[in-house]
Formats: sequence, structure tokens, C-alpha cells
Amino acid sequence: MRQPTSSTSRLAEHLAELATQAQVPGAVLGIWADEQETVLAHGVLNAATRLRVTTDSLFQIGSITKAWTATMIMQLIDEGRLSLAATVAQVLPGTRLTSADIGARVTIGHLLTHTSGIDGDIWTDTGRGSDCVERYVGLLADAAVIHPIGAAYSYCNSGFVLLGRIIEVIDGEEWDDCLRRRLIEPLALTSTMTLPEQVLLHRAALGHKAGQGEPVSVWNLPRSIGPAGLITASAADLLTFARLHLDGGVAADGARLLSQESVSAMRQPRFETSPYGSHIDAIGLAWRLWDWGGRQVFGHDGSTVGQSAYLRIDPQARVIACLLTNAPGADAMCTALFSEIFSAHAGIAPPAGPEPAHGPDLPAPADLSRHVGRYERTSRRCDVILRAGRLHLVSEFTGERAKFGNPGPEEVELHPADATGDNFVCRSADSDPWTALSFGRLADQTRYLLLGGRVTLASPLASGRP
Repeated sequence: MRQPTSSTSRLAEHLAELATQAQVPGAVLGIWADEQETVLAHGVLNAATRLRVTTDSLFQIGSITKAWTATMIMQLIDEGRLSLAATVAQVLPGTRLTSADIGARVTIGHLLTHTSGIDGDIWTDTGRGSDCVERYVGLLADAAVIHPIGAAYSYCNSGFVLLGRIIEVIDGEEWDDCLRRRLIEPLALTSTMTLPEQVLLHRAALGHKAGQGEPVSVWNLPRSIGPAGLITASAADLLTFARLHLDGGVAADGARLLSQESVSAMRQPRFETSPYGSHIDAIGLAWRLWDWGGRQVFGHDGSTVGQSAYLRIDPQARVIACLLTNAPGADAMCTALFSEIFSAHAGIAPPAGPEPAHGPDLPAPADLSRHVGRYERTSRRCDVILRAGRLHLVSEFTGERAKFGNPGPEEVELHPADATGDNFVCRSADSDPWTALSFGRLADQTRYLLLGGRVTLASPLASGRP
């Protein structure tokens, strides 16, 4: 690990300043640049116990787990045991997907790119047993179809649990065991795990409520969500995994774990996304893709119960940065730190985020009424209302998702981002970065709201809801 320098000392100070501003109790920042690793720590793992964060502390990386699951899928493809064109029905015969039974048309490629159309936020806890992933997949017979297959990008946790089950069936062992055998052990990772009883043997972060510094009462997501978001790891271990993709599928000891073809395929743009509501420019095979000044950067983010994680990789400059935090809403902190790191080491930085439009770019207020109504998916309800010529969004978590932290309905004002009257930005507080969202219609003219990368359909009986 790199020895402290004046530049890393300044970065450590900046980390502390930004964490304090964002009310993030603890964080670890990991950097791979100039073929050296730097890890910086700040704050406390638990605001109640005041145990300090160290550079080897463990944090939940949430949906960055999807890149690990996708890597194992690509290993199976390298082995000739699977293909991107294989359908769920072919690989998991007898598995029913949605009431329309679309398994014969949903491919591995659709699942990896979040384009299957399956409702993605089903959070049912199917227990701690070795069959929890299998039982979860059994529930997908009742899942909703939110858009035609391949017609849209809509973030889909359910699809990655399904990919985890495919790995289990082909390899003949639990997803956790496959993860250990295929990636954790070959990469010599000592601080990467999936179960709380494993994590308890290490210094590990507990999540906290947004802006309150109060520890959450639930440790993590259900085990059934494992392949979509259950890895807990140190920053150093996450950097090592990222380096596997930076180094063309070859581990530090020279062992090839993934073909160069599969590494390249994973970050090839497969589906361009809306610039509003998805936070990315395109999706590869699990990897999220961004254009930073004409250069492709790839990575992923992750959110669990009161924790947020971020990973960005520049393959051209060979720079990696990860930020692990024990609070939600660290986006602005991440942007500031990654701007500093990538500007210094790669000469690039994240582009400026969306902002409200002004003056002649504003749409006519009368055009906004077409968006009024209720929009729902399995775990989220959004009511769009028009008040004094301005749209407002009232949203809340519902169902199983509400068990993992639900502060109740939140109302934000929607500010037009351009003259179309379809693209907007909003934020909960003046100190927060703007969040983009957009309204659109599917081919059958069903209205939808795109927020957080998720297509949320308008309720057919709720048009004009006050």
C-alpha cells in the first residue's frame, strides 16, 4: 500500500470535510493509480459504539455485487456451459416467469442488461436456508411485467437473483459457495463475505439513517437477495476485484479467471439509457457505463440498509476509485472525491449533473397536467400532483421494501430540466444534488415515470388523481 504523501494527506482531509458536510458517520476511500493502492479511512463504524473506521474495515457494497454475479456468469460462458442467447426456460426448465410465462423469451443477455421487463424490486425474505435463492425464484411466477422484453432499461434486482440461481444449478452448489470458489479464493480475498456471522469476525460498519447519524435497526437485506446485493467487503478487496477487470481477467498471481473477450464484452454498450432518470449513459453486461469527456468509465453503485457504495474504473488511465460509506445519500460526496481523484490521475472528471432549466427553456405550465396521476410498482408508490402550476412528487416505499427503512411519504417539487416538459429534476434539501427523472410512454401508450433507473407504470385508474 502506498505511503502517505502530501497529496494523500490533503485527500484524507477532504474526505473528512465532505463526510461531515454529508452527515456520513464513517467512510473508506480506496484508490488504485500509478500501479499502487491507497486506502483512506474516516469516522466511526457505528455512531452508538463510536468504534473507529480503519482502512481494513468492512462495508456492504450492495448492488456492486451484481458485477461479481455477472463475472461468474461470464466464466460459465467461457467454459462453454452457458451463452448470452440462452433463455431462462432452457437453463431452468419448469421455472415460470410472471403470469405471462415469459421465460422462453427472456435471455441471459436480457437479465444482465436489466431489459427483461420483470418487476425488479421484489424484496421477499425466503429465509436463511440453502434453498433461499431457489425459493425466491419460485415467487417470480407472480411477478409483474412492466415493459415488453428488450424494450426498455429498468433496474432489476429480481433478474440478478435469477442469474444467481442459474449459477447454482449449473455449478451444483449455493451461490455463496460458487462466489467463494470462483472469485474470493482465486483472488486471495480475505475480507469479502456474504453472511453476517462471517462479517462479525471483522471490523464492520453498521448503516445509519439519512442525515440523522442514528444507527439502523436492520443489519442487511434478506439472504434471498444475495446475488443482487449481499456482498460485504473491504475497500482493498473491492479494488482487487476491479483490477481483475482492469487487467483483462488475470489475477495478481497471473491466473486467468476470465477471458479477455468476456472482460471486453461486459463493458461494451448494450442499451443506451435515458439521460434523465437512470444516472448512466449506457448499460453493458451488468457494468454501468459513463461518458466522461469522451472517455468511457465503467463501474457500479450499491445501496443497502443505511449504507452506500460507489466504484468507478477508467481502463485507459488504469485508475480505480471506490467509496464505501455507512449512510445513504453520499452521492455529492462521491462526485467531489472522484472528481478530485480522476482529475489528478486521469485528466477527466464526472460531467456536471442536471439542473433546473430557466427562462425560455421552461415548458408551458398547461402541458404539465398530462403527467398527473399515480405510478406504482411492487415496492414503490408515486403520486404526481399539480399545484399552483408546478408538479410535485409524493413517494413512499411499500410492501416488503418498507421493512428496510421507510421514513414515510416524501414530497418534492419537480423542476423542468428542459423545454420538453418530460424531463425534470428534484431534491429533498437545498444541500442535496439534483436527481433527474422523466416521464414517457411505452409502445402501447402506457404512461410511466423513470426514476432511479426504474420504470414505474401509471396506474390505469389513477389518471388525474389530485
